[in-house]
Amino acid sequence: MPDTSSAVALHPADAGAAREQNAERLLRVSARHSHDPLTEIDWDAPIDPDLFAIPAHRVSLYGTDLWQQLTTRQQAQLSVYELASVTAAGIWFELVLMDGLVRHVYDSDLTTRHGQYALTEVADECRHSTMFAKYIARTGYPSARPSRRASRLGKLHMLLNDTTMTFAGAIFVEEYTDAMQREMIRDESLQPLARSVARIHVIEEARHIGYAKPELERRWARMSPARQALFRQALAVLAVQSVRETIHPRVYSLVGLDPRQAREAAANNPQWQAAKTDWARKAVAFFGDLGMIDSRSAPMWRRASLLP
Repeated sequence: MPDTSSAVALHPADAGAAREQNAERLLRVSARHSHDPLTEIDWDAPIDPDLFAIPAHRVSLYGTDLWQQLTTRQQAQLSVYELASVTAAGIWFELVLMDGLVRHVYDSDLTTRHGQYALTEVADECRHSTMFAKYIARTGYPSARPSRRASRLGKLHMLLNDTTMTFAGAIFVEEYTDAMQREMIRDESLQPLARSVARIHVIEEARHIGYAKPELERRWARMSPARQALFRQALAVLAVQSVRETIHPRVYSLVGLDPRQAREAAANNPQWQAAKTDWARKAVAFFGDLGMIDSRSAPMWRRASLLP
């Protein structure tokens, strides 16, 4: 991938003005298009056990021999559990993101629009995490907790307090889930509850991406070449672990499959590999344009099916 990390940083005064203008725009959009999932989603509506939560061809086992062994209802249930697992991973990452944003605000001037939008995003993420938790509980999926490995990595990130990585991670996770959820919104055959959750998340996450991208660009332009080299490797590790966290092995045992066998089948499934590549495409293109993915870090992205 081309290394464009030599981009020229804006003059501090110009950068500050651009930052404020972007935050002002995002605050206006937030005032017009914020949602309360507790009141806007019908949480008591019955869930049809035969409806898929995500398109069938995006379920991790689609097209494998194990997929064919499942009944149509089991296939639909697996899709529901996989979406519940994705939302559990979403809660994990949103908590890490909120920690990073609060620390960012602590070091910021809250009379600025930039600082005020950071607090607005924290409020959005609080509602999203609550919405995800309610969806998980509604589906019967047994846990909203991250894996032990993810929990340790999250605590390490909080300890290191790397705001630049917080913004980069937000862009990757939000672009990845945004791509998945936009597919859900377009498919009217899917479970209405799942599509309602996806719709609210897509609307509000677009603002968060618009906040994180210019901030990451500014920070990246100020990094030394040595720090950029370390950052590329760390970002690849974060992306790989984030995607790994989205599908917990318990989803397979919940539909009667051996989790080890199913996880291996998913890992070798070209349909699932293509899904991950498609969902990661926008984030990967953005990082590649900035020079955050180079010849040394690209193999890690490629092994995880996040890069063609």
